[in-house]
Amino acid sequence: MRKIAVDNELDLNVRKVCAGKLRRYTNFKFLDYLEHFDVVLANIADAFRLMFGFLQSFFRLVANRPDVIFLKGGYTCLPVGMAARVLRIPYVIHDSDTVPGLTNRALSKKAAKIATGMPLEYYKYPEDKAVWTGIPVSEDFRPVTVACQKTLKKELGFDPKEPLLVVTGGSLGAEHINLAIRGILPELLKFTGVILVAGRERYPEMLDLKEYEKWEEGSLVSNFLMLEFSGEMYKLFGAADIVVSRAGASTITELSSMGKPVIMVPNQKLPGHHQVKNAEAFMKAKAAIVVRDEDITEDPQILLKEIKKLAKNSDKQKELAKNLRGFAKDDAAERIADMIVDIARK
Repeated sequence: MRKIAVDNELDLNVRKVCAGKLRRYTNFKFLDYLEHFDVVLANIADAFRLMFGFLQSFFRLVANRPDVIFLKGGYTCLPVGMAARVLRIPYVIHDSDTVPGLTNRALSKKAAKIATGMPLEYYKYPEDKAVWTGIPVSEDFRPVTVACQKTLKKELGFDPKEPLLVVTGGSLGAEHINLAIRGILPELLKFTGVILVAGRERYPEMLDLKEYEKWEEGSLVSNFLMLEFSGEMYKLFGAADIVVSRAGASTITELSSMGKPVIMVPNQKLPGHHQVKNAEAFMKAKAAIVVRDEDITEDPQILLKEIKKLAKNSDKQKELAKNLRGFAKDDAAERIADMIVDIARK
């Protein structure tokens, strides 16, 4: 057991349990798994980890029986949820994406309550259990005024009177988005400033783009900036006029909380195609423009065309921002906390 500090105020005891991951690949057929027997062996090994994790969870929950358990989803929650079911301890689960993960599908039948990140129409959960709570994000992700946006642009080294495009593929980076930006960057810089968050894994591959980044006496004097990672994405998003991003639930929630026009490039290779279905939901609601990952890989000009078209259409930007903002639940953390407390009191 170890303790961690939260905001330097609250100490939490943290105990780990084993968990097993089921490796599934959307482009694999049954025979492909036989050809990649290392994947099969890894799944078998993780099945034993899951069983051991269940036993760990069972005995810890017997020794310290909680009133309620909150499970955020993902394979790490499965052994705890299984033990909770056996011990009849009520639990609450939360889904971020429009497509419930395998763990949440398995645990949803016995869940006391189900919190969702998207409207209930995207789920098949029982209406008496499910509540659209949204996804908690930092309070820093809130709409900014025009004056604040200009201040943020200036703080980042950009002309506050000029448009700014922010491109991100997440903290690790998105190879195809990065490569597409590499191919169209000279054209982009003719009409907009660009900040590319290349990602921790992909940044070294993109260092050639640093030639577009000019500094004088510690100040940015070009209209391009490439970062490996930023711990202050709210500033980048706040400064942005347009954002290009993946369609991961957390990033899109941050952008919806700020009300920003977004061009989504969902990752098509993830299990369950959850990013693709996330993006489709926002596109259907006229809350985002969606470009296929494989399309920009074959022809980056497709992405350039969409960015240029949106940059020239301020009404479309406002429409997308307003509709995306409609998905935001600024009190998501409070809603989930209230739900957990209500179950605990029953």
